[in-house]
Amino acid sequence: MTIQPFTIAISDAAISDLHQRLARTRWFCGVSDAGWSEGTDGETLRTLVEYWKNGFDWRAQEARLNTLPQFTATLGEQTVHFVHQKGSGPAPMPLVLTHGWPGSFIEMAAIIPLLADPASHGGDPRDAFDVVVPSLPGYGFSSVPKVKGTGPFEVAGLWARLMTALGYAQFGAQGGDWGASVSSWLAIRYPERVKGLHLNYLPGSYRPPLGADQPALSEAEKAFLDRTASWLDQEGAYNRIQATKPQSLAFGLNDSPVGLAAWILEKFQAWSDCHGELEQAISFDDLLTNISIYWFTETIGSSFRLYLESRQRPMQFQPGQRVLPPLGVAQFPAELPMPPRSWVERAYNVQRWTNLPAGGHFAALEQPQALAEEIRAFFRPLR
Repeated sequence: MTIQPFTIAISDAAISDLHQRLARTRWFCGVSDAGWSEGTDGETLRTLVEYWKNGFDWRAQEARLNTLPQFTATLGEQTVHFVHQKGSGPAPMPLVLTHGWPGSFIEMAAIIPLLADPASHGGDPRDAFDVVVPSLPGYGFSSVPKVKGTGPFEVAGLWARLMTALGYAQFGAQGGDWGASVSSWLAIRYPERVKGLHLNYLPGSYRPPLGADQPALSEAEKAFLDRTASWLDQEGAYNRIQATKPQSLAFGLNDSPVGLAAWILEKFQAWSDCHGELEQAISFDDLLTNISIYWFTETIGSSFRLYLESRQRPMQFQPGQRVLPPLGVAQFPAELPMPPRSWVERAYNVQRWTNLPAGGHFAALEQPQALAEEIRAFFRPLR
């Protein structure tokens, strides 16, 4: 395995090409009063694109991200980009944080210093972590898998190898969205190495043991299943296409920055705790930094593959199967449908469950302080 320092350096030509494409946008004109009801709101998208062209400073964001200690690790045919921030404290605990879709490692930019150096942010230095934030395969600056077969199960294997290479025999794992799936597979595959598992979302493929020999569904569990079915009917089209025919969509989004922005903007607006006004939860600078990474690295199509690959190995448990490491859950009010604790306890070893007052699907980006405090509290007795 080879580990090398990494610096983001997008060429001037790539930035110029982006601006030229934005200037040549052929706008779609929908019905005048659709708003967000039929997808991305046109007025909001035009405002975002205008800022992308004339206000957004990629170089400033690139410099900000390059203050993070970044590296690449070559693991066989896969190159993994990651941040490795050593902790400031008497005995920092290793912690691997995994992002999701349509995010990237920048989701964790604000929470990394809170976890690595808590004393500088009102916390206890004894809660410090050595923070590792990898970019998922096919996302951002990690390489694109060349063949089929890299799903959350396999990514967990890559992360375990990465943590070994960094000298960590045991570590904690945390994530939401795909990060929840990868972190859960880490706990399932390597229970002797994962000291604790903390999630702010439950993997969408998670199915606990059910049937005649299992406890009957509670009313809360039935309501969760109904709520999930309704959500998928109203909001799940992206999931179906990305899990079945992602390539057709990828051609268009890889060629059009406005198309790419529309696809990602819709999810950030719908899944964040923004009360209809995205900038109440996530700034345009953060959003466009994330979108720009997808654009410059041409990874929107490869990012879809986790949806397709995860169907080959869903996280379904048989009677008696359990996730052994302790689990902590931070539930944010604007999160996608979340199961009740009883549903999770059917297979996970739940030790902490906290309902937070504000925040949505992108918790590390929306509420970094609240999430960091929860992570510290959960792992404190596991050190």
